[in-house]
Amino acid sequence: MNSIGLDYLNQGKYSKSLEYCKKGYTLAEEIGLLIQQKDACQCLYDTYKIIGNGSKTLEYLEKLQIINDNLKAEETAKTLQQMEFEKQVLHDSIATAQRERLVAEAHQKEVQKKDKTRNIAIGSGLFFLLMAFSFFYRWRYVKRSRALLQVEKDKSENLLLNILPKEIAEELKQKGSAEARNFESTSILFTDFKGFTAASANLSAAQLVSEINICFKAFDQIIRKYQIEKIKTIGDAYMAAGGLPVPSDDSVKKTVLAALEMQDFIIKRKAANDRKNEFAFEMRVGIHTGSVVAGIVGVEKFQYDIWGDTVNTASRMESSGETGKVNISQTTYTILKDDPDFIFESRGRITVKGKGEMEMYFVDKIKNE
Repeated sequence: MNSIGLDYLNQGKYSKSLEYCKKGYTLAEEIGLLIQQKDACQCLYDTYKIIGNGSKTLEYLEKLQIINDNLKAEETAKTLQQMEFEKQVLHDSIATAQRERLVAEAHQKEVQKKDKTRNIAIGSGLFFLLMAFSFFYRWRYVKRSRALLQVEKDKSENLLLNILPKEIAEELKQKGSAEARNFESTSILFTDFKGFTAASANLSAAQLVSEINICFKAFDQIIRKYQIEKIKTIGDAYMAAGGLPVPSDDSVKKTVLAALEMQDFIIKRKAANDRKNEFAFEMRVGIHTGSVVAGIVGVEKFQYDIWGDTVNTASRMESSGETGKVNISQTTYTILKDDPDFIFESRGRITVKGKGEMEMYFVDKIKNE
């Protein structure tokens, strides 16, 4: 199906290309063939990109990224399995070398007892010279093998840490599983770009994805700076959490500082792009603090995720906020209200869908004069 769809794509018959690539994707998904899913998604992405359907292009780009992540996870598992095999080979090689050394020593003693003649002495010398060369080359082989194993191990470690938090990855490697945990004080951060749907209609898919990628890369650097855990991205929304998987006393403050720095990045980027008459996003940010449950979902496709009413409330803080501002809940405000680094603007009680009226505050850093 995918090859037929590609042939139609190359011929410029885009409707036929979409038809066969969609069939190929559905069949591959039912059978569970990731490579074929990837080929089908690539075909659909290329076709929608050519015909200028931005939303569909983004949709299949996201699916393509998910499939690539799954392929990387499978490759990681294969690499770990190969490492274990090579480790066993190395262990057997060392054991064989030790046995050969013991045999050689026994042989030497037996020869010395039976005959101390010059010829035997010369023979023994030649024998040990050969053994020395043998051990030297074996030692060099073992050393090289260990170095190669370490390189592969480092690659696997980096792949695993790109999917899961360090602490969870360690637990998964040691136990083969990771238990879900309750966290009593976790600050959930949500961002959302204003006018994303309209922008997806007016910009090319390449422009839209490029702008999102620039923003999300900056966000990744910011949360790494403040030691906050990135949970996931959903379309144009970015979700992170402070205080897990390792709780800390200053996680609430760090989460707010990260949010302010994200907002500052977006404001400055828009100002710079406006001067060049280029598109840039405006953004809302919301934060709520409370208890959550966090853990790994899935069996073959690992994903670290969080659940609880705190997540829903944080999302409401974002949707009830304003562009250019960081909107926080009453709970987050209560924790930080005496912090001298922040100023707060009470918004009063605002009606929130599914929650009723809730106290909200805009927060900002105190500017040094």
